[in-house]
Amino acid sequence: MELTAQRKKIHPQKFAMWLAMASITMMFAGFTSAYMVREGQGNWVYYKLPFIFWPSTFTIIISSVTMALGVKAFKARKMQQFRALISTTVVLGILFGVLQFAGFRQLYAHNIRLNGNPSESFLFIITGMHLLHITGGIIALLIVFFRAFRTRVKVYSATGLEIMAAYWHFVDALWIYLFVFFLANQ
Repeated sequence: MELTAQRKKIHPQKFAMWLAMASITMMFAGFTSAYMVREGQGNWVYYKLPFIFWPSTFTIIISSVTMALGVKAFKARKMQQFRALISTTVVLGILFGVLQFAGFRQLYAHNIRLNGNPSESFLFIITGMHLLHITGGIIALLIVFFRAFRTRVKVYSATGLEIMAAYWHFVDALWIYLFVFFLANQ
């Protein structure tokens, strides 16, 4: 009976990550709600998102797939496959950031600025905050990457990797939400 009760408990670090993701969700819900309220007040400039945001979206979706496959490989103790998949995820995460930066540069080249019209400011603040969360995810991915290539492994616990994967999938889903939101409000 005691063993069954233990299995139903969520790991404290997983619980903390779920709380953090709930808080981040609320923050972005507030941002997008404020965007819609401010849009309704007028003095709003509509613009098209640069095409480069499409490949960046595809990149982060693929990185989520490689992350999921990496967790599966780790749990199956297929360490070579895990290393290849986590390496691919890191590269794709960095590529996403680079493509986003290129998109920001294209916006800037078309005179869409952080300190411009409120619509432009919202775009830069919201996507910039997402990019900040992606950067945190990339740092965590790099830690997982370096641990994957250690020669000495003490424990094969998947908990930390599962937490990282949950966060990575979360920022992926968050970007898809934001991308669709901005496309619908062009």
